Amino acid sequence: GVGSSIATTAAPGALLTAGVALMLANSVVVILIGALMLPILRPHTRAIAIGYLGTRIFEGVFLAAGAVALLRSSPGTNFVAYNIAMAGLGLGSLFFCAALYRARLVPRLLASWGFVGYAAFAAGCLLELAGVAGAGLVSAIPGGLFELFFGIWLIARGFTSAGAQDVEAETTRHRGGSGG
Repeated sequence: GVGSSIATTAAPGALLTAGVALMLANSVVVILIGALMLPILRPHTRAIAIGYLGTRIFEGVFLAAGAVALLRSSPGTNFVAYNIAMAGLGLGSLFFCAALYRARLVPRLLASWGFVGYAAFAAGCLLELAGVAGAGLVSAIPGGLFELFFGIWLIARGFTSAGAQDVEAETTRHRGGSGG
């Protein structure tokens, strides 16, 4: 396939550098997800909104540290950094899903699915750090499927109108508008 021909013709240093650059870009996007969710969650639960942003910053920093470790020929450090980042994501996303559930921003079944998926993922990453090979990968399945379905749901349906009205009211209040 295309990937194998690129791998055999490109210089190993160039592939590594390109891979690390993509990993660093991912780290930035991870943090942006938390920043984009801040105005959605804040009207419903300020503490979780700020905590979720903090979790995504934590994740992004550890992912970036792992990427830099690869440049320093330290794949073991990348492994540890990745699993710490993913365990943090899993734990922080429990609160995210709880907020989605309580605020009814998405159907409760979807928020519950995310909660269970992220709990399994966090546990799997911690088991991976404890030496249980493959636990992180297997435990990623329910949460990964949630993220896929959640993304499709948001594109197709968005957040519930009640949640959107709360965000609109909060934005109007911060701007000093009359709300009408």
